[in-house]
Amino acid sequence: MDRFTLLGFYLFTHYFCCINHSLSILESPIEFLKGVGPQRGELLRQELEISTFEDLLYHYPYRYFDRTQLTKIGAINPQMEYAQVMGTLVNISEEGEGRKKRLVATLYDDTGRIELLWFQGAQWIKKSLRENERYIVFGKVSEFKGFYNIAHPEIELWNAETSIAGMQPVYSTTEKLKIRGITNRSFAKLTSALFEKISAADVPEVLPGDILRQYNLCNRFMALRWLHFPDNEEHERIARYRLKWEELFVSQLMIARLRLQHTAQPGWRFEKVGDHFNEFFKQHLPFELTGAQKRVLKEIRQDTATGKQMNRLLQGDVGSGKTIVAVMSMLLALDNGFQACIMAPTEILAQQHYFSISELLADMDITVRMLTGNVKGKVRKTILKDLAEGTISILVGTHALIEESVLFKNLGLAVIDEQHRFGVGQRARLWKKNEMPPHVLVMTATPIPRTLAMTLYGDLDVSVIDELPPGRKEIKTVHRKDAVRMGVMEFIRKQVDMGSQAYIVYPLIEESEKMDYESLMAGYEQVKIWFNENKYKIAMVHGRQPADERERNMQRFIKGEADVLVATTVIEVGVNVPNASVMLIESAERFGLSQMHQLRGRVGRGADQSYCILLTGNKLNDESYKRIQIMVSTTDGFKIAEQDLAMRGPGDMYGTKQSGVLKFKLADIVLDGAILEETRKAAQHLLSQDPTLSLPQHQPIKHMLVQQGKQSHWGKIS
Repeated sequence: MDRFTLLGFYLFTHYFCCINHSLSILESPIEFLKGVGPQRGELLRQELEISTFEDLLYHYPYRYFDRTQLTKIGAINPQMEYAQVMGTLVNISEEGEGRKKRLVATLYDDTGRIELLWFQGAQWIKKSLRENERYIVFGKVSEFKGFYNIAHPEIELWNAETSIAGMQPVYSTTEKLKIRGITNRSFAKLTSALFEKISAADVPEVLPGDILRQYNLCNRFMALRWLHFPDNEEHERIARYRLKWEELFVSQLMIARLRLQHTAQPGWRFEKVGDHFNEFFKQHLPFELTGAQKRVLKEIRQDTATGKQMNRLLQGDVGSGKTIVAVMSMLLALDNGFQACIMAPTEILAQQHYFSISELLADMDITVRMLTGNVKGKVRKTILKDLAEGTISILVGTHALIEESVLFKNLGLAVIDEQHRFGVGQRARLWKKNEMPPHVLVMTATPIPRTLAMTLYGDLDVSVIDELPPGRKEIKTVHRKDAVRMGVMEFIRKQVDMGSQAYIVYPLIEESEKMDYESLMAGYEQVKIWFNENKYKIAMVHGRQPADERERNMQRFIKGEADVLVATTVIEVGVNVPNASVMLIESAERFGLSQMHQLRGRVGRGADQSYCILLTGNKLNDESYKRIQIMVSTTDGFKIAEQDLAMRGPGDMYGTKQSGVLKFKLADIVLDGAILEETRKAAQHLLSQDPTLSLPQHQPIKHMLVQQGKQSHWGKIS
């Protein structure tokens, strides 16, 4: 944008503001703030999406530095991350050529010298610097060949008004902004100028007075002022607590309102436990149910008998027996004259469900069919016809179930497996297959920490299967380095000689898919050397194979026709081979905790002792080593999920980073679990008193909920 266009925009906006007296001061374009102007305003828009006074107000500092403290250059040491020094600037010069060109200057005081470096915007910065003048310099200290330096420092000519007393906020910025003179100190000055223009009346309180008093929270305006410019650490703590509390309270209020909507939604009433359920329970159940399975079935039975739509999340670690619970829930639907379906994210998992459900119900007069994208022609037409007429009782499938051509006669229960793998719209279309939504049972084998479940799935009732079926032995997990690969392969060969089967899994990361594919193929050739093809049968499964070839190889392993399965993570969920007792994870340092735990869950499904071997390179960084040690120390999926959440963050773990759902500015659901619990109770209490938020004192928070709902995807996750 050229200078004249910017000027035109500036004048037009100024005119607009003058005629629109109802405009809140916080909605004012950032250009109108003292010290900004058109060019800086455009930069702030492009770099940090700061377009208005309000955007700047909510651009929070992430740390503070006591700018009253000056460090002597000679006192700088390796333990210092940041330093503020004062000295005389000399030797301003440009060094290097082309891309390596940089601006270098020296700052000295009576104790020593430090080098200042600029790798970008050298010419622009050089014009603003004066030799032999005194400057205050602030920045991150680095060491190179025994000498300290500060790259892209904040630098300001010293004068009597330079110092900002107290704790100076440190804001996130960009190199482009720094080059143009918008540094941390500039942000502090701009935010200070903003607070000179606004008052508490411009930042209305959103939390009801009784909540402020009950939880001892300061008012909103004071919290914002203290967060930007705390007089001391206590003020900063009070402000941060108040604003975290507000963020989490708003999220919990949204979830609690969704929950109220769900509980008000009418649903089919399953009035009886009939012949199908009782016959299966008494005659065909392959093993005795655990106490946890019985408890979950009772909760589902109670939900479906109320006449309200069930929305229940079923969590169960790998191998805990969720499928049996799903099958018996579907039999409950059949006993009450309804159809049921189960939707899985992949064809392999759908087939696994189809085979296991068909086998479980083989001796009962129940029609089970499978529908995936590969079911075509006459077979597909017959399935669609029978489904619409009601002669198919249970339909198993992938996202093909939600196509418009798929019509049920009376769908009473929809089971969704590994639900986080489905998009929002996909699940919603499944629920619209009826005049009234079916009951919904959402299943996941990924244990979800309590704080995350309260945030992502707080609108659902949660059931947990926290017992493994009797007779299961704990999987022994060991870490081995590449240097002892020969011993690892010999161990696997001995296990296979004893009648077991083994998985050997290679990583497949999208960014390096070609390289990973080559590693897989090289690994496959190596495995063939270790396992003589005249004696052992080896199958390979990966995403580049045609679906029919992949399925054929998978079935060879499932039927025991292959001793070793070399695969990528396509076997992460759903494959159930009781005879497989060894899982070797190659390059385990490249896997996340939850992914390794899911892979480990593919073994340990039979009566024999099972093993999971984490094979890594000989050198590991600290984070990789920590992940491996966690895996070796526990098989508890919930403990692993807690650790994974702490290490990676919820957005990375559950794919919600861009959804707006977990995009808190200050709150951290890992560290702020106590506040989350508090806000959840407060939200539930408030809605119990005023479900529609119609009371006058609740209008500000209701308005905020409406605004937040427009900006994010709350309620669409579960």
